[in-house]
Amino acid sequence: MTISKVAVLVAGSWGTALAAVLADNGHQVRLWTRNPDQAAEINSKRTNGKFLGDALLPQGIEAVTELQTALEEVCAVIFVAPSAAMREVARAAAPYIGKDVLCVHATKGFESGTHKRMTTVLAEELDRKESSLAVLSGPSHAEEVVRKQPTTVVVASAEQHQAESAQDLFINSYFRVYTNPDLIGVEVAGAIKNIIALGAGLSDGLSFGDNAKAALITRGLTEIARLGDAMGANMLTFAGLAGVGDLIVTCTSTHSRNWRAGSLLAKGLALDEVLNQMGMVVEGIRTTRAAYELAKLYDVQMPITEQLYQVLFEDKSPKLAVESLMGRGRTHEIEEVTKAWSRHV
Repeated sequence: MTISKVAVLVAGSWGTALAAVLADNGHQVRLWTRNPDQAAEINSKRTNGKFLGDALLPQGIEAVTELQTALEEVCAVIFVAPSAAMREVARAAAPYIGKDVLCVHATKGFESGTHKRMTTVLAEELDRKESSLAVLSGPSHAEEVVRKQPTTVVVASAEQHQAESAQDLFINSYFRVYTNPDLIGVEVAGAIKNIIALGAGLSDGLSFGDNAKAALITRGLTEIARLGDAMGANMLTFAGLAGVGDLIVTCTSTHSRNWRAGSLLAKGLALDEVLNQMGMVVEGIRTTRAAYELAKLYDVQMPITEQLYQVLFEDKSPKLAVESLMGRGRTHEIEEVTKAWSRHV
């Protein structure tokens, strides 16, 4: 493995965890943050307490606050900015990124307002083709990755050599990386699963039990597949790590911000109170609005998303939302997606 300089933008929980993986692989990692105190903590104590508690980061990570410094002479840039900040970060970084630099993002969401996927945003700001970019996704909690607990993810790019370059950069004994050519499917799955995790948190917060959550996860996967198919994804992607794998871990783990946010909403907290208590970005909330509008644009049924939209933005009670889902008209479980699946089998 060639040792290289890599920039990670920004120093949230997932960005820091990925920086740790890269440092464990021997790369020289510059982790960018706007916060001087956070940078000082990472450099002096090798911790990022706000996001990852007392987890000790490996040597080889240098936190910097100047974007140009972070990007000097790097062979790869890993974008891990929140979806709402991705365009701003990419625009600021673009002048310092050469055309031969590998660009990967690991953000799960759509851009607010435009509903664009993150690779579309990056392609526009970096003046590149989407096919030259890669996305890293899959079932992966930062809290476990930074402690070197076994994790398996997928890197997708329309250009196989880009996916393999990212795979080589990250893969090690505890962080296994597969490749996938379906960029759209991996991004759609990563975004929409956050909505379903909000629903799972609501269900658990209301003590509806395992039966209800299993149904929610299963029908949630159908919603992901419906929208993904309409947007041009390969349906087989949703049976893999980026689809059902990420959906399971996000809907069943207390590490999940989206699950925790849903659980707090079920307890009667207002959305503003939930966000204040979380203290971190909850991508599923923004994504719910985007997916609700995308469903209308592509004319696909997404009843779970619709009910969560009403809970988040129209003050519908969580209990009434579940009752609305359970009271829907009769339908066939398989028929609605069979044609879409058959195109890819």
